[in-house]
Amino acid sequence: MKTIFDAQVFEETVNRLEGLAPAAARQWGKMSPAQMLEHTARTVDMALGRGKQQQMLLGKLIGWTVRKRFLGAEPFQKNAPTGPDFVVKHEPEFEAAKARLIGLVRELHAKGEAGVEGHVHGFFGAMSGADWGRTQYKHLDHHLRQFGA
Repeated sequence: MKTIFDAQVFEETVNRLEGLAPAAARQWGKMSPAQMLEHTARTVDMALGRGKQQQMLLGKLIGWTVRKRFLGAEPFQKNAPTGPDFVVKHEPEFEAAKARLIGLVRELHAKGEAGVEGHVHGFFGAMSGADWGRTQYKHLDHHLRQFGA
């Protein structure tokens, strides 16, 4: 399974991000390209251990029922629910949002699995570095496909 910590996957992902245009047509969902960039930046921040570092009660209660699918090889489903901290209601400036996300992805890749080991996911709780690498790739890929990139 692909991981953002693999050098080739990392480079491919950054190239896809760099090629994203502000007028990219949405294939599903409600976000604009700029909102998607901010949304994914917030999840990379979470992987880096920034922001709220506590598992929500709902995740503690039912997270185990979907964790295997979340961490598995299947792509994320379209129109899946998003945690309230990751919903972007304003319209960010596209180029600034893109630069922020690319910088965060570079930082995440540089830290590697060991640098994010045990960081808390808001729904699933503490995750391994390997799990963070796979899920961050899957999440970025999901949203890049959302905009045809």
